[in-house]
Amino acid sequence: MQDDFDSSGRFDARYVAFVAALEAMRPRLHRYCARMTGSVFDGEDIAQEAIFEAYRKLELYDSALPLAPWITRIAHNRCIDFLRHQKVRSSVESGSVDMDEAREPAEPLGPWIDRALENLVTHLPPKERACILLKDVFDYSLAETAELVGSTVGGVKAALKRARSKLASLPPAAAPRASKTPELHLLYIERFNRRDWDALRDLIRDDALLRISDVYAGGIKPAYLTTFERMPFPFRLVPGEVDDHAVLMLLGGLAAGDLVSAVIRLDVSDEKIVRIRHYTRCPWLLQPARRLVVDGVRRILNQQVLDACMLA
Repeated sequence: MQDDFDSSGRFDARYVAFVAALEAMRPRLHRYCARMTGSVFDGEDIAQEAIFEAYRKLELYDSALPLAPWITRIAHNRCIDFLRHQKVRSSVESGSVDMDEAREPAEPLGPWIDRALENLVTHLPPKERACILLKDVFDYSLAETAELVGSTVGGVKAALKRARSKLASLPPAAAPRASKTPELHLLYIERFNRRDWDALRDLIRDDALLRISDVYAGGIKPAYLTTFERMPFPFRLVPGEVDDHAVLMLLGGLAAGDLVSAVIRLDVSDEKIVRIRHYTRCPWLLQPARRLVVDGVRRILNQQVLDACMLA
């Protein structure tokens, strides 16, 4: 299905309308995927792939049931596949926390986990991670959580007990580390800002892939770069950081001034760009982030800053 997604080309009008109808649930879906994967970018990629899969399987959907849990389950399964592929396993799972000494919080009356603890869930095994997020962050019932993770109510209760005990025993999450801007990023920025598209293409492998949020997924076409010249406002590319990811940030272009209108992530192999991930029109992307740096200046992640990013 991911291969299908990456060869979709420009998404058709029906799919765009389907995506637009899901706008209200996108922040929650992204936040869940971001916490499961430990990355706001991997989380958004998986959320987009899950929505695409849901669209392709609409004939299997029971319209008498709520849409959000169905798509969440598709996203959950993709997160589990991602974790298996990346071989991400917590040291907690191997017994680094002494369960006899771990504190066991009482059964909560409502969402139990706060933002500080939410940042620690990547230390949990995938099932415990999913249960704590679905039950204690997103307030699904025990039965709903069991359905989403493919377990039983008893299994979810046991996973929640283990997860809460482990989280209560963990030290506070370390702040994301600063990322050094890669040399290839600096070259990309320099050539982009002087509009030298031919020199910029020299940095990109011929078979490189491109994703533009909810717009396009496929090979990189020459028009991708020249399209920037048709933007209504002046624009420039600057280095940035989101958590511990070095990224590129488009200032202006689709919005006036120095508002961030896109975040661009480059995948590199053998000193060539093999994939460009262009995130725009998705204001929820940065909401779960813990650290944001734009052109060397760290920005406090308050609502005003978030509202000024990805608005276009």
